[in-house]
Amino acid sequence: MSRRAECTAEETEGREVCAVHEVLRKVSGKWTLGVLSETVHGPVRFARLERSMNGISRRILTLTLRELEENGLVTRTVYPTVPPKVEYTATAQARELYALLTGLTAWAARHSSTATGGARDHEDDMRGSTG
Repeated sequence: MSRRAECTAEETEGREVCAVHEVLRKVSGKWTLGVLSETVHGPVRFARLERSMNGISRRILTLTLRELEENGLVTRTVYPTVPPKVEYTATAQARELYALLTGLTAWAARHSSTATGGARDHEDDMRGSTG
């Protein structure tokens, strides 16, 4: 993969790093994982999402939901009622992805000191230094 921010179609074919990069790009937004977390457990309405996502604006929530829908990770269902009832649900693809991503929490817990400690701590570990 080149040093560009995105993989080309040719690079993506058969290149694991490009495939992973593409997945991470789809879920790397500030609010994306929080929204997925809420929708994975079943249908949720906009107002409930807004309440559960402390600090998110209506505009950003709307944009995040649209992006997730465009990426095939959330389904938007509109019911013909007055006022209209709209629910958002994670797709099967999103539930599978979310399970894999939450699996990273175990890794993060095991490696939290080295993952957050930076290169210097890693170098000290490699040399066997204690301080």
